Amino acid sequence: MDYQGRQQRQRSTLAVHHLDALLVTHLPNILYLCGFSGSAGALLLTEAKSIFFSDGRYAAQARSEVRGAQIVIGAKAPLSAAADWLSTRGHKKTGRPPQFRLGIEGERVTVAMRHRLAAKLPSHVRLRQAPELVERARQVKDAQEIQSIRAAVLLGASLFDRALAVIRPGVKETEVAAEMEYAARKAGAAAMSFPTIIASGKRSALPHGRASRAPVPARGFVVCDFGVILTDYCSDMTRTVHVGRPSAGERRAYQAVKEAQQAAVDSVGPGISVGEVDRAARKVLQNSGLENYFTHSTGHGVGLEIHEAPRVGAGQTEILQPGMVITIEPGVYLPGRWGVRIEDMVVVTQRGCEVLTPTSKELIEI
Repeated sequence: MDYQGRQQRQRSTLAVHHLDALLVTHLPNILYLCGFSGSAGALLLTEAKSIFFSDGRYAAQARSEVRGAQIVIGAKAPLSAAADWLSTRGHKKTGRPPQFRLGIEGERVTVAMRHRLAAKLPSHVRLRQAPELVERARQVKDAQEIQSIRAAVLLGASLFDRALAVIRPGVKETEVAAEMEYAARKAGAAAMSFPTIIASGKRSALPHGRASRAPVPARGFVVCDFGVILTDYCSDMTRTVHVGRPSAGERRAYQAVKEAQQAAVDSVGPGISVGEVDRAARKVLQNSGLENYFTHSTGHGVGLEIHEAPRVGAGQTEILQPGMVITIEPGVYLPGRWGVRIEDMVVVTQRGCEVLTPTSKELIEI
């Protein structure tokens, strides 16, 4: 990964946003900028340099992983160490130091963290809430990132075969999830992207119905939503299967979701707004009389985190660019009855998009 280039591009934006430095504390942003994957760190970007702060637990790991930044390992927490470093900046033996504008990640820094930081800094350092500069950069993936995401998607998709082998009436949802997660770790995944969703029967109407101890019923839909983390990048996919023979109404609903998902995929391309992609899915469901049962956004960005910008939802105006990776996942949910969702990951290309998820979307009956 081009860590030095990423840092340099961030440093070049500081003056534009009237900042003298940016203090990065959100761990996925630190990973993106310098490669550190530990749980305690802070990265300070000034116009001239990058300084990474951590504690003694991560001395060896920092030396192994961090690229493009000076490494400072101290006895204090990273935030305190960064404050100490900043406290010495601009001091002279005589005269008042000039004002120093420090950008912080306002969407990520808690009130308590901001208070602690402000209390440690000298009066000439002024805290400013910075725009989501790193998150904006992360939206567009480079070739290496797309390669990593593609590998994660393929590994994740392979778990669906395990789900199909395990889903049977009477088997607990947690048993299905456990078999899939065990297969993921055996195949090399670092972790699941999120708690595996196996929602069967009436529970399939819960959009985020995490696997429970409920047994799979003798008949009904089973929503399987899962993903893995591989070489730091996430995957995400959903397939809905049916145990037993579906009714005519269930078949129509599944077909409507499948057509809505395909319409949204077909609409993806550079220069298209994410709101247009959302509308493409909703229009199909509206024509089928199911729009009111689609209760969430059509998709979201995926990368180092399972939910990243952009959000593919109604009213969103972000314009798609080549290299963006998003999910397309419309669904319908009839409370107390059943639900259906189909989800693929796609990467925006110069002429449209490429569907990364290789799995068939035809309705499978078990």
